Amino acid sequence: MYARPLGPDATLSPLEPWQAEEFLANLDRCRDHISPWVGASFVAVDLEAAERVLGRYWERQARTGGGIHGIRVDGVLVGGVMFVSVDTATGEAEIGVWVETAAEGRGLVTRAAALLIDWGFRERGLRRIVWHTLSDNKRGIAVAQRLGFTFEATDEASEIPMEFWTIGPDAWLGTRPDAPEMSDEEQVDALGEAFLGAFTNAGGRTVDLPALLPSFAPGAVIISHGDPVKHESPEEFLTPRQALLTGGELTDFREWTTSRSTVVSGNVAQRLVRYAKSGMLRGAPLTGGGTKSMQFVRTADGWRISAITLADDSTG
Repeated sequence: MYARPLGPDATLSPLEPWQAEEFLANLDRCRDHISPWVGASFVAVDLEAAERVLGRYWERQARTGGGIHGIRVDGVLVGGVMFVSVDTATGEAEIGVWVETAAEGRGLVTRAAALLIDWGFRERGLRRIVWHTLSDNKRGIAVAQRLGFTFEATDEASEIPMEFWTIGPDAWLGTRPDAPEMSDEEQVDALGEAFLGAFTNAGGRTVDLPALLPSFAPGAVIISHGDPVKHESPEEFLTPRQALLTGGELTDFREWTTSRSTVVSGNVAQRLVRYAKSGMLRGAPLTGGGTKSMQFVRTADGWRISAITLADDSTG
């Protein structure tokens, strides 16, 4: 089975009928999240239904190339991409995507969809690919825009506002001479953004900071500026913050990058980040910002964080 890299600890690979149990577990984790955006027949409710869904796509793969492919992070299925349909007469295909909330914000869907689109135009010889989505699906539309799709029409016949976005081979191949691969700098940036974004619980987002632990190299350290300066292992640093972000004390919290500089030199890299943050701490507004200096090392399993030094420069 092939597995194409999508970033640190993330891959894209075929999703086959024998993996129905894994597929069902993925759906159970994101059923409510994706149900408004995907067809009801896709969101299987039991193992038999999950096998049927994957079986349909497996048959389509054999007949038209319309298969389904899973996105995995640390080996766990978190979403995927597929050609919902392929019209062999017209050369038109519809692409579909889904992803768990915890895996959003890392660019995984964008890179996975790009690989499928590139294959569709280069090898399958498609003439047009359609992105068909609800008008309210702002995140999905943003992905379509990043991939270069152009808004074509609104489905006036639908009871719920739907939009059609399309792209053809000339537009795609004209701007992408090669299938998109992540450079070392992009991989380091993805790892850094995944760390920063993991602390967000705004909008009902689930916080799972222990999921960051595989991103660290053995012996990694996190240094927090203060009096005194604190040196902690990743687990020592993340554990109390997981409790803070899930216990109701710190709510509507998010951190985001305001500027960054990344330098890669051989097998080591450094990323200097300015960040801002906001939320509600025990009912009072919290705002601030600061600096994170992140060091990375290339390992046999990809880039890993070897050290982080952080310092807040303001709080509110």
